Amino acid sequence: MSETVSFGYAEVSPEEKTQKVGEVFARVARRYDIMNDAMSAGMHRLWKDRFVARVKPREGEAILDMAGGTGDIAFRMAKRGAAVTVSDINPSMLGVGQDRAAKKGIEGLAWSEQNAEILSFADRSFDAYTIAFGIRNVTDIPAALSEAHRVLKRGGRFFCLEFSTTLWPGFADIYDVYSHKVVPKLGKLIADDEESYRYLIESIRRFPGMDRFKAMIGEAGFVQAKAEPILGGLVAIHSGWKI
Repeated sequence: MSETVSFGYAEVSPEEKTQKVGEVFARVARRYDIMNDAMSAGMHRLWKDRFVARVKPREGEAILDMAGGTGDIAFRMAKRGAAVTVSDINPSMLGVGQDRAAKKGIEGLAWSEQNAEILSFADRSFDAYTIAFGIRNVTDIPAALSEAHRVLKRGGRFFCLEFSTTLWPGFADIYDVYSHKVVPKLGKLIADDEESYRYLIESIRRFPGMDRFKAMIGEAGFVQAKAEPILGGLVAIHSGWKI
C-alpha cells in the first residue's frame, strides 16, 4: 500500500483517510437514505433490487453484507430467507440500520462493527459476501477484497454494487455537471453538510474503472470476475466466485 491514498481529490495518509471517512459517515448517517433518494431520484432502490436479484440469496444461506450500515441490502436478502450479518466500520450507520429494522419489524439480522480490511470472522464462514456503495470508501481495497475471499466458503460468491464512470456520450457530461454542482448543494439543503457530499462525489471519480476493478477482484483470488454496467457504467455490479 502506498504512503498516501485518495480522500476525494486530496492525498492523505491511510490512517487519515480512515479517520476522515469515519467522520463523513458519522455526520451523514441520519440523512443518508433521504439523500440517496434525492441524489438518484429514487433509482438507487431499483439498482439495489437488481443487485439482490443477481446475488440470489437462498433460504438458510449465511451472507455477510459489508458496509451495510442502514440495512437496505440486508433487508432485501433477509426477506428471501438468508441469514444476514450486517457489518460496517461506522457505529452510527449501524445504529441507523438497527433503528430501521426495529421500525420495519425485521428480526433475525446480526449486526457487527467490522473493518472490511481486517475482518474478525473465521475462514470460510459465509456463502456470499455483498458490499453496496461501500468499497470505494475503504482505505485499502485490495486488503478488503482479500478478506472477502478469505471469509467465503468454497463456491462462495462475491458481489459489489458501486458507482463507476458512465461511458454514454453526452450523459457523462450531464452527470459530471450534476454531480459536482448539484449534489453538494442537495447535501447542504437536506443534510446541512455540503462538504461530506462533495467528498462522496469526488470518491466516485477516484474509484478504479470497471475493467480495472474487475481485474482487482481476479487478483484477490476470485474466478469468473464480471462487471455488469447500469446506465452505461454510472453504476456497476461486479462479481466473482471462490473455488
